[in-house]
Amino acid sequence: MSSSPRKAVVIGASAGGVEALSSLLPHLPPDYCPVLVVIHLPPTKSSVLADLFHDKCRMRVVEAEDKAPIEAGTIYFAPPDYHLMVETDFTVALSNEAPVWFSRPSIDVLFETAADAYGAGLTGLILTGANEDGAAGLRRVMAQGGRGLIQSPETAYARLMPETALSLCPKALVRPLDRLAAELITEAA
Repeated sequence: MSSSPRKAVVIGASAGGVEALSSLLPHLPPDYCPVLVVIHLPPTKSSVLADLFHDKCRMRVVEAEDKAPIEAGTIYFAPPDYHLMVETDFTVALSNEAPVWFSRPSIDVLFETAADAYGAGLTGLILTGANEDGAAGLRRVMAQGGRGLIQSPETAYARLMPETALSLCPKALVRPLDRLAAELITEAA
C-alpha cells in the first residue's frame, strides 16, 4: 500500500447515510484507492461505524486517527465530534474547531482539505442528508479539477443534501444509489 496516494474518494452523508453506505462500500475492491467518509454523528456517543462496516467490506475499515498516513485499500471514518481533514502530505488531521452547518465532523471541511491535497485526483460523493453540508465542499473538489458525484435526490432518504449539492454543482454526475458503486469502480479503472 502506498502512503502517498495520487487518488482518493471522499464521501459525505447524514440522515439515511448508514443505509446508503451499506449499499455502496461493500462493493469496492480491496485494493481500491483510499476512501474518507464523514457521516453526521451525535458528538456525545462513540461511533460503531468502523466496526459495523468492517465485516461488510473487502477494504480495511478504520476510524481515522490524527497523523495517520492515508493508504490505499482503506476506508477512514471520521470520529464523532472531530473534523476529518487531509493534510498535503496525505496524512489525516483531526480538529475540534467550531461545527460547520451544526456538524462536527463536517463534510465541507473534509472535502475542502482533500481537494487542496489531491486536486484532480479526488472524487467527491454527496449522499443522502437533511442539511446543506457538503455542497460547498463538492464545489471546491470540482474547482480543483476533481470529479463530483451526487446521489439522485429521488433515491435519497433525505433529499436536501443532494439537492443543495446539485444546485451548487450542476455539472456533477447524478446517479441513483444502486449505480454509484459501479460509477466509482469504473472511474478508478
